[in-house]
Amino acid sequence: MVQGTMGYEFQNWATTYSCHPELYFEPTSVEEVRQILELAKQRNKRVKTVGCGHSPSDIACTDDYFIRLNKINRLLQVDKEKKQVTVEAGMLLSDLNEKLVTLGLALSNIGAVSDVTIGGVIGTGTHSTGIQHGILATQVVAMTLMTAAGDTLECSDSINREIFQAARLHLGCLGVVLTITIQCVPAFNIHLRQFPQTLTEVLNDLDTHLKQSEYFRFFWFPNTDKVTVFYADRTDKPIKTSSSWLRDYAIGYYLLEFLLWISTFFPCLVPWITRLFHWLVYSAKVEQVKQSDKAFNFDCLFKQHVSDWAVPIKQTRTALEQLKEWLDSNPNVRAHFPVEVRFVRADDILLSPCYKQDSCFMNIIMYRPYGKELPRERYWAMYEEIMKRNAGRPHWAKAHSCLRQDFEKMYPAFDKFCSIREELDPSGMFLNNYLEKAFF
Repeated sequence: MVQGTMGYEFQNWATTYSCHPELYFEPTSVEEVRQILELAKQRNKRVKTVGCGHSPSDIACTDDYFIRLNKINRLLQVDKEKKQVTVEAGMLLSDLNEKLVTLGLALSNIGAVSDVTIGGVIGTGTHSTGIQHGILATQVVAMTLMTAAGDTLECSDSINREIFQAARLHLGCLGVVLTITIQCVPAFNIHLRQFPQTLTEVLNDLDTHLKQSEYFRFFWFPNTDKVTVFYADRTDKPIKTSSSWLRDYAIGYYLLEFLLWISTFFPCLVPWITRLFHWLVYSAKVEQVKQSDKAFNFDCLFKQHVSDWAVPIKQTRTALEQLKEWLDSNPNVRAHFPVEVRFVRADDILLSPCYKQDSCFMNIIMYRPYGKELPRERYWAMYEEIMKRNAGRPHWAKAHSCLRQDFEKMYPAFDKFCSIREELDPSGMFLNNYLEKAFF
């Protein structure tokens, strides 16, 4: 019988949320997962499965049973003809990227961080950018999960299709995801280009940018009209990186953290720090060629609070202009990092922020310099109000204040997801406080 450990403390990556589960498990097989669920059923306990805990919210927290799948992490099957791989849900995305390179394959799109598990990264709707590309879960072609009853359930577009539409963004509440089959593409390099513009210029030429670059995104620097545009496109060119003591992130970001810590005593400095950071790190034109996964990833160096909402792409200009107008009118509000703006294709995943609509994600951050908490309530509240005003939907893994009544308005398929969840988990074994606020 699999044994649980007492006295375990879980903290998410940003150390902003934590919990002390009654028992902690690291199963090594599907049978051990089944034993944990059976034990939980006998003792009327809830179960939470977590990947690497990167989500900046309490979505992974529980007081009952806590499962990490880090030992269920194998590459199970490679279909070279279809360019598909089947992996166990506990495999790290970084490990999968390395294995795909040896196979001459790659994922067509990934997010900024690869120190996450495959099961976790799809479970919360993680996305990158590129209007030709959906959230990462749209690359999933089949899954298996273990339900609260201990049954193993397969799903895909041809098997249990409605469950598949739900399970590709599962929030950890449909069962324990065991395996995932992913559609890959031939390995490729990315040509990266970075150049400055103004916010007005970018918004005026938005349609052109979306057509000119496959993985287009941009940073807007609050309290200014300054923007840094990032183009990323497939290329046959060989790898070529540029080196700069500031633009290679680390030194520039350590300087930023120190300056933001100083600003906690002198809040009026924040807009000037923003301008300095843009000038030092993001004002120059830069070109590089990198292996695709290296191009998509970048180091997330400092602990932070994050919120990320998707609005319909047609609302991009209005939402950004409203946010800029409010920040300009409230100079005492601290907006620590550039607003990252990315674009994602519509899909049919029931709880995807991009369900049935091409979307623009606007990501805001509040740093915690040297672990110091800073007031963000006014910024967060107004940002959410503006996102809601523009038909926005929050990223499930990020900080937000939405409840069931909000989700019912935002998601046409919300009730359908709820009925699937109730069918697969009628006793609520896989719920926690975060999910109760979403579903009850």
